Amino acid sequence: MSLVTDSSTPSTSESAVKQDSPALAAPVVAPEPTDRQQLNRLLESLLDERRSTQRWRQIWRLVWLLVFLSVIGAAWFTAPTSTTVHKPHTALIDIKGEIASDSEVNAINTIDSLRSAFADQTAVAVVLLMNSPGGSPVQAGLIYDEIFRLKQLHKKPIYVVVEDTCASAGYYIAAAADAIYVNKASLVGSIGVLMDGFGFSGLLEKLGVERRLMTSGENKGFLDPFSPQNEQQRIHAQSMLNQIHKQFIDAVRKGRGDKLKEHPSMFSGLFWTGEQAIELGLADDLGSLDYVAREIVKAEEIVDYTKRENVAERLVKRFGAAVGEAGVRTLSVQKAVLR
Repeated sequence: MSLVTDSSTPSTSESAVKQDSPALAAPVVAPEPTDRQQLNRLLESLLDERRSTQRWRQIWRLVWLLVFLSVIGAAWFTAPTSTTVHKPHTALIDIKGEIASDSEVNAINTIDSLRSAFADQTAVAVVLLMNSPGGSPVQAGLIYDEIFRLKQLHKKPIYVVVEDTCASAGYYIAAAADAIYVNKASLVGSIGVLMDGFGFSGLLEKLGVERRLMTSGENKGFLDPFSPQNEQQRIHAQSMLNQIHKQFIDAVRKGRGDKLKEHPSMFSGLFWTGEQAIELGLADDLGSLDYVAREIVKAEEIVDYTKRENVAERLVKRFGAAVGEAGVRTLSVQKAVLR
């Protein structure tokens, strides 16, 4: 007896296997974003960028507001120099560094300091503490003239005490004082004028660069560093220097008077030690600030009247005038300097 198996009917084990085996899933394809979805994403991106820009703008506004408030606060709380002093004292004004309109030692600040010191009735005398290599003859001349005016108006003595250097424009100012006190190693003098610059015409020629300068006046390109030196212009510049030098010499003679023991090289631009300056009559005696206040003025207390830039003024110069000053310096050519 033969057994016949029906192949069309699955066995129990095969059926179980088929039931247990998972079916193969078809790959899921992400639908393509529609134009509306793409537009929404673009708008969201633009909005995020705009929010970020506004956020930074508000941060910067807050920063500038804090800067502004700090400037106002610094200007408001800057203490006055010496208006609260009610007993006899020596008024001090610092003349330190280059003398120029754009430096801390300029005619406006120094004259304001001088006027305050001379006007204070409790200030017995004024002392200029000098340590300057020179600078602008205009600024020095303005200070010099104001010292003479204030001396005559208030009948109050003014002295100069030299630290390291009292040269050129610094000495121009010092000559207006009633007496000049120096250290034996101080450098004093340099009564002269200079105008310096560079000439690049030869360098441009070697580099194959042609200078094209157009002017509406024959002397408009006066002392142009990129053009060959013009002899007539050089003579004119020298005549100006000679005239300023004569003004300087006249100021020294007027201020020092009969104390000067004129020497052939006195007005040549040379400078001397403090000891030599006393021998030549350019200075009066050896002495320090404390010595002058104690022994000459007879008022040992020293009160500083020097007008200095506060935080507000420094910030204004840095943030407001820096660009303008850079442009002016770039466009300027040469200027006469007392050194």
